[in-house]
Amino acid sequence: QVQLVESGGGLVQAGGSLRLSCVVSGTIFSINPMGWYRQAPGKQREMVAVITSGDSTNYADSVKGRFTISRDNAKTVYLQMNSLKPEDTAVYYCNALIRSYFYWGQGTQVTVSS
Repeated sequence: QVQLVESGGGLVQAGGSLRLSCVVSGTIFSINPMGWYRQAPGKQREMVAVITSGDSTNYADSVKGRFTISRDNAKTVYLQMNSLKPEDTAVYYCNALIRSYFYWGQGTQVTVSS
C-alpha cells in the first residue's frame, strides 16, 4: 500500500521561508515523477512544482525564483519555499505517479501572514 505523507507546513510571516517534505511509504521499485500542488480557499487546485524521474523540474510562473523542488532519494521530495507571500497561503499536496496511478497526500497547511 503506497501512501504519501507531507510535513513542514505552518504559519510564517511574509518574506519568510518554509520547507515541505513528502515521504512515500510502501514499496516502490523506481524513481517516479512527483510534484507539489496547492489549493487556496475557493480556488481550484494548481500545480506548484514538479520533478520528473530524470530530475527535470518545472514551476508555476507565480513561484519561479522563489520555490525549489528537489529529491533526496526515490521516496523523499522537498519543496523549499523562500520569499513567501500572503498569496502563497493554501493547503499544499504532494503527488506521485507510481505504476500509472496518481497518489495524493493528505495535504499540509501553509499560511503566510502580511
